[in-house]
Amino acid sequence: MSSPYERLFVRKMPNCADDLVNEGASAGVAEPDNIGEALALVRSEDVPESQIHMTYCWIKECSEPVHWVNEHVHDYDEVLVWTGNNPDDPHDLGAEIYFDIEGHRHIVTQSGSVYIPAGTRHCPLGFNRVDRPFRFSALSLAPNYANRAYVATTPEAKASE
Repeated sequence: MSSPYERLFVRKMPNCADDLVNEGASAGVAEPDNIGEALALVRSEDVPESQIHMTYCWIKECSEPVHWVNEHVHDYDEVLVWTGNNPDDPHDLGAEIYFDIEGHRHIVTQSGSVYIPAGTRHCPLGFNRVDRPFRFSALSLAPNYANRAYVATTPEAKASE
């Protein structure tokens, strides 16, 4: 007998690169060589009841800086998660990430996450170095992924860039 909850499982994560509008290959820009396949952990397309969109990919080694995602804004909250692969030291990311929030640069070298409130401009996102692969996930607190490129609209905002 089949469970009435089978529809809630994602048994094989589908490629979701086309969901990630204005980013990477979906924006007509080639993904950097060290970015693995974008896979959907859960999204409304696969689980219609889902009110979140969560993706996953591997970030592979690089010794030179790599730019990945341009500055943008979402109309919903988002959580980005980066997790190292050292079971003896789960805090060890094995990489150095750069990530901007409202123009303020942050450097990340440990496993962790960042909460991005709706309407907050964020990125660029990239890697100064990646010594060994790590996992990257993006949790959109909305059923579908969407973003818009950030464009300064006031003289004050333009001057601060």
